[in-house]
Amino acid sequence: MPVYTVHEPPLRSADPLLSAERIVFVRDGFSFWAFLVSPLWMLWHRMWLVLAGYIVIVAALVTPIVIFGASAIALALVGLFIALLVGLEASTLRRFTLRMRRWRTLSVVSGHDVEDAERRFFASWSRPTSARREASAAKPPLLPPSSLSAPRAPQTPDVIGLFPEPGGGR
Repeated sequence: MPVYTVHEPPLRSADPLLSAERIVFVRDGFSFWAFLVSPLWMLWHRMWLVLAGYIVIVAALVTPIVIFGASAIALALVGLFIALLVGLEASTLRRFTLRMRRWRTLSVVSGHDVEDAERRFFASWSRPTSARREASAAKPPLLPPSSLSAPRAPQTPDVIGLFPEPGGGR
């Protein structure tokens, strides 16, 4: 079953439900369209910085091949390698672009398709943020870390473990 990461845009208003329709689900895994037509896929998703890096990397790899007169097979193999790499890392590149635009990663959800993933996510996310804040404020305060630590055994050389005296655990 495919896995999707859920990304929320920077909030324009105080009500997060107004920006709910702008939430983006990014499918993890190989992207056929990013493999087949990488620059057009990057333009479609408005990934300008990624496209600039792609152009620089392609130029840096192809220029020496053309200058030294390598065969067309070598040029095709480099192109295939770059396309395969973009297809495999398409979701990572998309998440990078969203993070650079200050989008928040809300969750990771799985579903048979994107509609199923949306249903699963919004079923658990239906409460507004203000209700979540009130629910978290009603929880009891956390105990300090010192009160959560396990009891310590006496520091005598002939005792091993948590029992206070030798043979005390039997």
